[in-house]
Amino acid sequence: MNTHSFQFQLPARPLFALKERWQKYWFLMWILVLVLISLGGFVFFYNNHLGLAYNDARSHLDIGRRVVEGLKPGFAQLGSVWLPLPHVLMVPTIWNDFFWHSGLSGAIQSMASFILTCAVIYKILKLFNVDEQSAWFGSAVFAANLNILYLQSTAMTELLLIGTMTIASYQLLKWSENATILNLTKTAFWIMLATLIRYDGWFLFLYAVVLIVGQAFFQNRKKFLKAVEVSEGHFVLFCTLAGFGIFLWFLWNALIFKDPLYFAFGPYSAHAQQAQLADSGVLITLKNMPISLLTYWFAMLYNCGVVPVIMALFGMVVMLADKNLKPTLRVAATVLLIPFLFNVVALYLGHSVLFIQNLNGNTWFNVRYGIMMMPSVAIFSGYLFYRMKALRPILLGVFVFISVLQFVNFDAVTIDDGRVGSSQKNVSEVSGWLSEHAKDEKGFVLISAASHDAIIFSSGLPMKKFIHEGTGGYWTSATTAPDRWARWIVMRTNDSNDQTFKLVNQTGQLFKYQLVRSYPFADIYELRPEYLPFLNTEPVLGKQK
Repeated sequence: MNTHSFQFQLPARPLFALKERWQKYWFLMWILVLVLISLGGFVFFYNNHLGLAYNDARSHLDIGRRVVEGLKPGFAQLGSVWLPLPHVLMVPTIWNDFFWHSGLSGAIQSMASFILTCAVIYKILKLFNVDEQSAWFGSAVFAANLNILYLQSTAMTELLLIGTMTIASYQLLKWSENATILNLTKTAFWIMLATLIRYDGWFLFLYAVVLIVGQAFFQNRKKFLKAVEVSEGHFVLFCTLAGFGIFLWFLWNALIFKDPLYFAFGPYSAHAQQAQLADSGVLITLKNMPISLLTYWFAMLYNCGVVPVIMALFGMVVMLADKNLKPTLRVAATVLLIPFLFNVVALYLGHSVLFIQNLNGNTWFNVRYGIMMMPSVAIFSGYLFYRMKALRPILLGVFVFISVLQFVNFDAVTIDDGRVGSSQKNVSEVSGWLSEHAKDEKGFVLISAASHDAIIFSSGLPMKKFIHEGTGGYWTSATTAPDRWARWIVMRTNDSNDQTFKLVNQTGQLFKYQLVRSYPFADIYELRPEYLPFLNTEPVLGKQK
């Protein structure tokens, strides 16, 4: 009997090893497929002139470029409103004109994030003990979303944030299972990166602190003093690393702008922009929870798809109620809801603005924020696929059908927002005029980068051609005596929100300029010929502090 048993069990170990090798092989093949999809997506959208449809994409690229080129290059050009990591990551490539003007310098990080996120979704589902088919299904739900494929081809920050937050969630889920210091440290590291990309990461940081301290206390609850000690140790360790990026951002604003809260309440902050919208009566989500919930709900539906969201809702309920999963893992899985909670709270408090056409506005604006829930939708959908084995053919068939339909109809709300929504403005007329008339002429262009960065980018002119808020003494001199420094002025006439108009108008020197072109987005003024002999046309101020 023993001999027979031995002979029967002998092949089990080699077969198991063979299965593991094949799983690794298929996983590597999936990564290769994702690389090809990512590259193909970039080439497609670049060739169709969609990669730079968002004005914000051009602004991000300009920020990176100003670090290495301009009248006052340096890391101070990172500014105070947008968090710095996406622009820092551009520095190694942004000096190259093709990487700058094609948008590839910013798209590289989005493409890498797309590939990593697909892989991590697979890993998260395996952490929940699902089978191979379900893990592949969840990863495919994310990869086959046209909005994701578009945004990963641009210099926008969504995919980089999605990538870091998803990896952070994966490490947090692993920590909830084994409570090792290594996984806690990895969680803190990835959250620290997320806090340097967008403020969504700050909300994730706060939620993770509560979750980690709560679970550390709960696991040692039988001995109160030990529970307090362990919780305190976890709090200090986690916050030291995870909160380091937030600390650096406060320090940066204090050193560069003399106010640690400049990013939050300065003249170019989201708070200042939202205040203008509130005054004009269009910020209807402010202090209105039902409208805030409805607005983000529809943003999520438009970005993630109705069918995947429905699957995810059922999958979420099944996952959180599944008693086969450890309670700590189920509690930690609530981290997947953070993007939804953050965006609803931000809309309610007036720290964010999002317009859904025919719901709370007559156009699209920032509707892409709904894409932040896509990893969670994919994970919950994968778990539903795992638990509902009898319904797999139906779920797979419906998913394939709606995916094909989405591509055939080219149905992506993020593309609509970038092409015709308020996230884009037609700057081609202004930038085209500058490209034609200022390219081969000596002299500087005075312009507010905060209002017209897309014009700077689209003009194709070198960054050192422009005097803007980040050029230090040049900006101060040109807004005090414009006729001595600016041959051309680009601004929105009679709009005090445009810093160029506001400051130039105060000098009383605008009569020395003639209005050469007036466009819906901005006006162009040129210095009259009689004042040209007194104009500075070279960067004579030298290196500035």
